[in-house]
Amino acid sequence: MLKRLFDLTVALVGLIVFSPLLLGIALWIKLDSPGPVFYRGRRAGRHGRPFRIFKFRSMVMNADRLGGPSTSGDDPRVTRSGRFIRRFKLDELSQLFNVILGDMSLVGPRPEVVDKIETLRGEQRKILELRPGITDWASIWNADEGRLLEGTADPDAVYEAVIRPTKLRLQMLYYDTRSFWGDLKIILYTIVKIFRKDWVPKELKGYPTFAEMRAEVEKIIAEEAAQRRGDSFQFSAAA
Repeated sequence: MLKRLFDLTVALVGLIVFSPLLLGIALWIKLDSPGPVFYRGRRAGRHGRPFRIFKFRSMVMNADRLGGPSTSGDDPRVTRSGRFIRRFKLDELSQLFNVILGDMSLVGPRPEVVDKIETLRGEQRKILELRPGITDWASIWNADEGRLLEGTADPDAVYEAVIRPTKLRLQMLYYDTRSFWGDLKIILYTIVKIFRKDWVPKELKGYPTFAEMRAEVEKIIAEEAAQRRGDSFQFSAAA
């Protein structure tokens, strides 16, 4: 009850305080590229019930038909305005509407596309008992996913291999240790992380660093390049 009251209060105040910024972002998006202001993708909510997320559109119209849900920093679907608002997480601000509607909380496991919850196994299913959130431990740990995935031929596959296993561990950490004061700490840490991307809070020491994950990604990129060279050589030889 306290968490829901806190969510509603902060979301309402946030929408009022940030209304000039929200209107400015909306105007920029409309002037920058054709399409709606918001991206309304389907996400899995509490108990797996789907809902439509409010997210400032940072990609071209119908981007979900042109590629997968994971987005690298060099993804051509991202618009000019989108690159800026994604960098400072401004595209997430509109999810305050989802908090008011009860679809989301300020803090909780980030909502996944509906198809991904089917892969949750065993205790991982506990994550679905919680309202998804705008931020959580995994959001702080992986605060620059676009830069991490840059250069990959298949960002979704790399996300599943490199990012999602640790993301699920951190979502389970939140489930097991969640508290009101813990939520306040995560909100504060999230704000700090927006402006200090290399900062790592003590609670996340021991989890893979950006440099370690990027090394894994670059290894995958090299393997993809070698595979393409091999396929090209076989094609040339056959010809």
